[in-house]
Amino acid sequence: MSTIRKYAGLLRPQRRAEWSIGIYEGASPLELAPLERLGTSAVLTRHSLRGLRAHGVADPFMVRRGDDWFMFFEVDSLESGRGEIGLAASHDTISWHFEGIVLREPFHLSYPHVWEFEGAHYMLPETSAFGAVRLYKADPFPTCWKFHAELVRGNLVDATPVRHGGKWWFMALEGFGSHDAFVIYFTDRLEGPWQPHPLNPILSHDKRHARPAGRIVFVQGSMIRFAQDYEKHYGRLVHAFRVEELTTTSYVEKSIGDPVLRPAGHGWNASGMHHVDAHQLGPNRWLAAVDGRRTVRRWPLHERAVERVRRYDAGR
Repeated sequence: MSTIRKYAGLLRPQRRAEWSIGIYEGASPLELAPLERLGTSAVLTRHSLRGLRAHGVADPFMVRRGDDWFMFFEVDSLESGRGEIGLAASHDTISWHFEGIVLREPFHLSYPHVWEFEGAHYMLPETSAFGAVRLYKADPFPTCWKFHAELVRGNLVDATPVRHGGKWWFMALEGFGSHDAFVIYFTDRLEGPWQPHPLNPILSHDKRHARPAGRIVFVQGSMIRFAQDYEKHYGRLVHAFRVEELTTTSYVEKSIGDPVLRPAGHGWNASGMHHVDAHQLGPNRWLAAVDGRRTVRRWPLHERAVERVRRYDAGR
C-alpha cells in the first residue's frame, strides 16, 4: 500500500467549527445587534493571534479600566491541544491587539469570567477537566494570574459568579452530556466554604437552558442570566432569563422569550452563537462581547507536509 493511500484519511479536507469574537451594542443586553461601525466583521479571529496557531477564539469577557478595555478569552490552541486564556486590549472596542497567553495549565481552560472586587481582579475560568472550580487572582493585572483558591470539587462547567444580597453565588452546568443539570452554590466569602443550593438541581436533563452563557447582569434592578442552547448542536443560541427570586432556600426565574443571540446565516457567526458579556455604558446604551461559529473545511495536514509524503512515497 502506498504511503499516500495509507494516510488518505488525513489528506482529505474535514469540516469543523471555527469560533470568532465580535462586538454588539444595543439599548439593553436583551436587544443587541452588531456594532454599526464594524458591520458584519469579527474583532478577533484565529488569524489575530500573531502567529500563534489555534482552531479559534471564544468565550470573551471584558474589563474596563479608564479608557482602556481588556478582553480575556479562550484560545483553542493547536500547539497544546487544549484551551488557554488569551488577552487582547483596545482603546475603542473596535481595534483589538492580541497581547498573548496569560494563563496556561496542563488541563483545558475556557470561559475566563473576570471581574473586579474591592480593588482586586479575579478570574473564574472553566476548569472542569481538573475536576474542580478554581479561582485565580491577578498579580499584577492584566497579564499575570495566580491560583487563589479551590471553590468546589466536581464536574461543574462554566461557573458564573454574581454578588447578590450580601453573598457570593455561582451558577453552573453539572454533568455536561450526561444529566445536563443547572446548579447553584453560595457563600459569604469568595474563597468559601461554598454550599450547594438545597433545590439543586434547579434544572435537569435540559440542553436548552441549563448551561451558562456569559456574565450575569442587572437591568433596572432585575438580575438577568444567559443560557446557551445546545439541544440540536453545540453553541447554537443564547436565551435570557429574569431571576425573580434568589435566596439560600429558593430560586425562581422566568424566560424572557425569544433568543437574544442567534446565528446570522453567513459570515463569522453563520452557524451559531453561545456567549454574551454585556456592559452598561450609559442610559439605554450597552456594549457586549459575543462569540460565533462558522463551519469551515480544513486540511488536517499542511500542503507542504502532503508534498513531503508524496516525495517520500515516490522515492521508496
